[in-house]
Amino acid sequence: MFDTKIALLIHPALETWQKLNVTAFLASGIAGAVPEAMGEPYLDGAGRAHARLLGQPMLVFAADLPVLQRAWVQAIERDLVRAGYVRAMFATGHDADNRAVFAAEPAEAPDLVGLALYGPKKAVDKAIKGAALHP
Repeated sequence: MFDTKIALLIHPALETWQKLNVTAFLASGIAGAVPEAMGEPYLDGAGRAHARLLGQPMLVFAADLPVLQRAWVQAIERDLVRAGYVRAMFATGHDADNRAVFAAEPAEAPDLVGLALYGPKKAVDKAIKGAALHP
C-alpha cells in the first residue's frame, strides 16, 4: 500500500521503560524530519481537533548492537532518513546533553540502542536485514 516504510529497531536487552522511551523519541524524530509523512488531524465525535499521527504504520523490530550498527551504516549509504538513540542518552536530562553525547559517539559505530529509518520500502528492508519483529 505504501512505497515508503518506517522501521524502528530497538535493542531487546533494554528495560521495558527504556524500550518505550526510545521508541517514542525515535518516532518523534521521524515525524519531525518527514512532515509529509504526517496524516491529517484527528477529529472526535464532537468535532474537536486532536494531534496528527504518522500516516502509515511503523514496524518495531528487535535488533542487537551488531544489527543496529549494520543498519546504521546501510541507512547512511542509502541516504535514508534516520533517527538514532545511543546508550549514553539515558544518563542525560535534556536535549542539549542528548545531542552532545550523541555527537561524542564514534560516527561509524555508535553505541546504539535504537534506530528509526524512513525511506523507500526496498531500501529500508535492505538496511534492516537481520532484524526480527519485536516480540
